[in-house]
Amino acid sequence: MIESIFIEYDIYGVINFAAESHVDNSIKTPGIFIETNIKGVFTLIDVAYKYWMEGPFKYCSRYLNGIVNEKEGCSKLDASPPRFHQISTDEVYGSLGDTGLFTEENSYAPNSPYAASKASADMIVRSYQKTYGLNTVITSCSNNYGPKQHDEKLIPTIIRKSLNCKPIPIYGDGKNIRDWLYVLDHCKAIDLVFHIGKKGNIYNIGGNNEKTNIQIVDSICTILDKKYPPKNNSALSSYKSLITFVEDRAGHDKRYAIDATKIKNNLCWRATEDFDSGILKTVDWFMRKPHNE
Repeated sequence: MIESIFIEYDIYGVINFAAESHVDNSIKTPGIFIETNIKGVFTLIDVAYKYWMEGPFKYCSRYLNGIVNEKEGCSKLDASPPRFHQISTDEVYGSLGDTGLFTEENSYAPNSPYAASKASADMIVRSYQKTYGLNTVITSCSNNYGPKQHDEKLIPTIIRKSLNCKPIPIYGDGKNIRDWLYVLDHCKAIDLVFHIGKKGNIYNIGGNNEKTNIQIVDSICTILDKKYPPKNNSALSSYKSLITFVEDRAGHDKRYAIDATKIKNNLCWRATEDFDSGILKTVDWFMRKPHNE
């Protein structure tokens, strides 16, 4: 199927977002993560290599003069060869202590089946760059948030549980720390790396917004209390009373935080959304969609 898509649409670039990405699911059903995140990436990059290249370090002749698409009388000029961009995660680096930041030089030390599957995918991508000369880049991002996020993720879960006046589950003591990145800032970074990032490089993308899980739920509940108070439940004075601490996730990483100096200095990227403004936009968007349990 992937081969037929490359041929029919003359695919010139791949930005691979596709992944199973919820750590809880990877603990329950790790095999699905192996199929999608490892075998899936292998299928994509192997088809790309065979479609774009005649052999190791030799791109097909149709790319040598920059003309990459001549179907239906249309020509597109591009000075660079076709590129494979793998979207990865800061979780491949493992867990941080109370200080320090993940840089592109950190060794991989994944601690969950999800993180291990993403690290494996990154190694496959690296191998195709080193062995075959394929034009690849990898971006590793911190926790994303924003409109349209999948319901299984933390922030949508907090909003949905609150509005349905149901317990808001928070793992352990709620003090696990993540660096939060607004989705549009991430997209802008991906656009830059795909078009002008250096071949074979990794770029870390972070929002410089370190928050504990309990800070996240507190912020969201404060917004909801003010803008959408629990009118239908007179016994509920604040959504914060729904916070319920549950048994901690197995192998729960304590802290992630990204040093985005490389992409800032080399590609002039900056996060434009801080958490206070981004979470308001996120809550407002989720309030416009059905939030049934």
